[in-house]
Amino acid sequence: MPTSKSATTPGDLTQEQRSRAKKAVAAASIGNALEWYDIMIYGYFAAVISKLFFPSESEFVGLLLTFGTFAISYLIRPIGAMVIGNIGDRRGRKTALNLTIQIMFVGTLLLTFAPTHSHIGPAAAVLVLIARLLQGFSAGGEFGSATTFLTESAVGRKAYYASWQTATQGGSLLLAATVSFILTATLATTQLDSWGWRVAFGVGLMIGPVGLYIRARIDDTPEFADAEILKSPLRTTLGKNLSRVLTAAGCVGAATITMYLLLYMPTFAIRNLGLPTYSGYIGGIIGGLTVLVCSPQIGKLADRFGCVTVMRPAAVVGMLGGAPLFWLLQQAPTVAALTLVQAVLGVILAFYFAPLPALMSYLFPTAIRTTGISVAYNIGVLLFGGTAPVVFAALVEFTGSLVSPSYFYIAVCGASVIALELARRRFAQN
Repeated sequence: MPTSKSATTPGDLTQEQRSRAKKAVAAASIGNALEWYDIMIYGYFAAVISKLFFPSESEFVGLLLTFGTFAISYLIRPIGAMVIGNIGDRRGRKTALNLTIQIMFVGTLLLTFAPTHSHIGPAAAVLVLIARLLQGFSAGGEFGSATTFLTESAVGRKAYYASWQTATQGGSLLLAATVSFILTATLATTQLDSWGWRVAFGVGLMIGPVGLYIRARIDDTPEFADAEILKSPLRTTLGKNLSRVLTAAGCVGAATITMYLLLYMPTFAIRNLGLPTYSGYIGGIIGGLTVLVCSPQIGKLADRFGCVTVMRPAAVVGMLGGAPLFWLLQQAPTVAALTLVQAVLGVILAFYFAPLPALMSYLFPTAIRTTGISVAYNIGVLLFGGTAPVVFAALVEFTGSLVSPSYFYIAVCGASVIALELARRRFAQN
């Protein structure tokens, strides 16, 4: 099993190898962008969706139902991971990539044009749930398929090329925050509630056809062509490699909790800090830009020094800095303080998340790589990410403390520190 460190330099690669790696970045990143843009827009417009699809006399109950639907969609992600991951290891990475983006596009289409509660009553909430379940099923296979395709298309410098997965998510955060900022800053509340939110979701629809076109024109990876095709990659993954799956899932924690904390911030800013509706999006723009720009450079560091070496300090900073960041917001509930906190979270996210795809790829052999990454990633996201907005909102509601969301954040970062140590000691990842 290779370690998370690559000695190959750009000069060692042929023109064909560089071309294949660049095409892989484009093909993998475009679908990843669609997935994460849709996730972030749903979170950013949670307050609007709550009013339109989950009306309730209690604002907290409506918000909890909205984030609950968000979380429920994550319950199907492990199923999508098992089904699509198995397809990726048996029929090819390209087949899995095309399937994920097609399903994601249908879910986004349904959500964009779904009639609201005022038009069809409770059935509106059911349509939102169906759309989110489709998106969740697709997302379950997207990360593993795209990461496997990226790392297997790269000869050396695997962390650098895989880091574009993270950079794309930063780009999605930047786009979602920018779109949300423009809409909330320029539209009246009535306009935002009637059609503005549909514009935000509609932007995601433009990504889908581009991704379908690019993915249809790629070839599968040389590693898959040379690999043994197992009868049941899923059975082998869960039966003989469960320790790898659990270790990788633990490593996902700090990345996904930081991303979803950034996603939760606009709701926190409006509901708990009393800040203007646009306030949380400024920091999202800065955080997204930070992740987009820095991730490839951090990937290069991981190729040189090792993924665990780069990721561990970021997780420790998150663990130690979570409470002070929320204490700052409690003491100074201003747009400037919120923006600073989100910028710090963006730096933590970039340093931790950028090497993660490569680390997970190194943890699994080729024959089960798509399945292993997909299942591990979605277990981690289900436990630490999809439930995060509900946990954050509930902690504030029941404790009355604005610092309380940091408790969950600190615990998850601590769990990731332990998982990284397991990856280093048991599976020789440096």
